[in-house]
Amino acid sequence: APASSALSTLAETFKALGDPTRLRILTALAQEELCVCDLATLTDVSESAVSHSLRTLRQLRLVRYRKAGKIAYYMLDDAHVGRLISE
Repeated sequence: APASSALSTLAETFKALGDPTRLRILTALAQEELCVCDLATLTDVSESAVSHSLRTLRQLRLVRYRKAGKIAYYMLDDAHVGRLISE
């Protein structure tokens, strides 16, 4: 049986994916990398709400980012996340 820590992480991941805003963010990032302002426009949510959701997704290792000057561009952390979203 999986370790309880692995099950806890999995439960947290599914809980995060249960949030419509976070799911919309992941769906958008499955297409291309985007900055917070683009994600806010696409999801019709405030930049601070998008940032908060991204922090949760980052902690769960579902998204990562790269800095270009002062702007952070977010992308899915790996192909597994993309497959999960597409399925």
